[in-house]
Amino acid sequence: MKRMIFVRHGKAEEHTGSNDDYQRSLTAKGKTVSEKMARVLKKKEKNRAIMVSSPAFRAYETAVIFAKVLGYNPEKIILNESLYSPATLKSFSTITGELDEKTDTVIFFGHNPSFTEIPDLLSVTGCDFLPKSGIVCLSFLTDTWKGISRGKGSVEYFLKPDATI
Repeated sequence: MKRMIFVRHGKAEEHTGSNDDYQRSLTAKGKTVSEKMARVLKKKEKNRAIMVSSPAFRAYETAVIFAKVLGYNPEKIILNESLYSPATLKSFSTITGELDEKTDTVIFFGHNPSFTEIPDLLSVTGCDFLPKSGIVCLSFLTDTWKGISRGKGSVEYFLKPDATI
C-alpha cells in the first residue's frame, strides 16, 4: 500500500505589494497551530515517511515544524519547485515517480488550491476544502508509486485544526 499525506502550510503573513509572496513567513498563530497539528499527526502516524515541500518559505517552515515534532531530520526535507502553486496531478506523479519503492508514505507540504484539488481528484469519495494547517491522508492499494491514479485513493483521515485541537 502507498500513502500520500497532504499538509497545507500554516497561517502566513498577509501578502502585500511590499513583501515577496515566496518569502512570506508563518504568523505566530500559524506556527502554534502547525505544531499542534504535527503532534496530532504524530499520534496517528506510525509509518516512516519521506517529506517533500514547496520551497516557498511558509510551506518549508511548516515542514520544518512537522519534521521536528515527528523526529525527522529537517535537512532531509526535499524541496520541489513544482509544489509551489499551481501543483498538478502530473507534478505529484513526477515526484512520486522519483521515490524509492521501499518508501510507502510521503508527506507533502504546500498550498491551496492544489492541496484541496489534488486529494479531491485522487480519492474515490472526494475531499473537502483543506484549511491552513489541515492534513489529509490518502491510501492506495498498490505496491508501486506508478500504481497511483485518479479516483483510486481512500481517505484514511482528514484533520482540520478547528475540529482537532
